[in-house]
Amino acid sequence: MKIIQLISVLLLMVSCSKKTNKIYPEKRNLTESVYTSVTIQPDSLYQVYAIVAGILDKNLVEEGDIVSKDDALIQVVNNTPKLNTQNAKLSLELARENYNGSAAILSGIKDEIIAANLKYKNDSVNYFRQKNLWEQNIGSKVEYDTKQLNYQLSSNNLQLLQSRFGRTKNELLTAVKQAQNNYQSSLINTKDFTVKSTINGKVYALYKEPGEIVTTMEPLATIGSATKFVIDMLVDEVDIVKITKNQKVIISLDAYKGEVFTGKVSKIYPKKDERNQTFTVEAIFDEAPKTLYPGLSGEANIVISNKKNALTIPKEYLIDDNKVKTDDGIVTITTGLQNMEFIEVISGITESTSIHKPE
Repeated sequence: MKIIQLISVLLLMVSCSKKTNKIYPEKRNLTESVYTSVTIQPDSLYQVYAIVAGILDKNLVEEGDIVSKDDALIQVVNNTPKLNTQNAKLSLELARENYNGSAAILSGIKDEIIAANLKYKNDSVNYFRQKNLWEQNIGSKVEYDTKQLNYQLSSNNLQLLQSRFGRTKNELLTAVKQAQNNYQSSLINTKDFTVKSTINGKVYALYKEPGEIVTTMEPLATIGSATKFVIDMLVDEVDIVKITKNQKVIISLDAYKGEVFTGKVSKIYPKKDERNQTFTVEAIFDEAPKTLYPGLSGEANIVISNKKNALTIPKEYLIDDNKVKTDDGIVTITTGLQNMEFIEVISGITESTSIHKPE
């Protein structure tokens, strides 16, 4: 008797199992979407670098502070640029003194030119007087040649001094301009030791404390928008061709359990990340949560298409991507839209076709 009861129970379980695994296609509204992981980041997020090396003197802001464009963030100190600036200023003052001052080099050359000009005039008078006498056969040949030689020498000397004056003036003026440029450059280098913000935003991180060494290769801070956040999504390469701008995005965040947010695709980055074979896609919230922080994670579905009254079956009833098991055996079907649970059947079976779950 017990054996008969046991057999009856087993037959009943098998019968129930068969009923459970046999279903009919159903019509439903089907939404196809691409699943992605999500990371929240502030818009315009960037890392702050110093363009000069030195020692961090003071952080002029704190993490969480709101800053405006050109606000000072960090002060770096280095005595070398200050000394260079002082030396450049001294060189500029010396160059200006040489060019304009009372003890200038040009002033000395001018005095030499005045003296040479007087000698030239005197030698010119003596030469032409002696020349007139010589043409009248008065005086000696030696005396005439001597006066002529003195005249030519004084003329050449005057021309050389005038040429030297012009050349020296140009050289001194060039030296003044170079010294001015060096001084201005050193002033700029000194100003570069104050690191400033390039945007209106919020300080999200400071990476160094006063006294630490600053290089041009290490970030000092992270700054981004204080109010606008973007949704960073990693899309698999097999799905990226389905993504276009302005597609609807349904987002759930780990920090907001049970809440669903919507947004739209705003940017698609065309370069593939070879490490994980994904593309980065950005979206913006339609209405963002009240409080957001950089790095909040979650998941999202990018809606590719919608279809009403689509004939669907559960994906777990599909065999080899395009077949199902019916009362009449294995049947090939044509599929369409799909989501995580259901897939659309375009042809091959109808609502009255019973299908069995593959073993």
